[in-house]
Amino acid sequence: MAKTANVLDKLIPITQFNRGQASRIFDRLHTENQLVVLKNNQPAAVILSPAEFSRLSEIEEEYKLLKNAVERLENNSEPPIPVEDLMKELGITQEELDEAKDTVIE
Repeated sequence: MAKTANVLDKLIPITQFNRGQASRIFDRLHTENQLVVLKNNQPAAVILSPAEFSRLSEIEEEYKLLKNAVERLENNSEPPIPVEDLMKELGITQEELDEAKDTVIE
């Protein structure tokens, strides 16, 4: 029952926008991740907070990368190279990796 009440609290009739309450609705996104806009008592749109949009975008990107990696593994006929062998070939030590800063690639 508590879950149903939580969902009902997130429903916003579109008429509230027509009555000049948009600012109040958007202020709710500081405490709630998403709101559902109703038009003719049917869900018509979902409004997400910037944090929720960012979180979902990251999940989508990670899913695409994972899917791509799985496809590559399935289509690769060569045996994988052990990490230790690759590090030796590249002249990289584990200590160097541990000391390296994270790099952001966009």
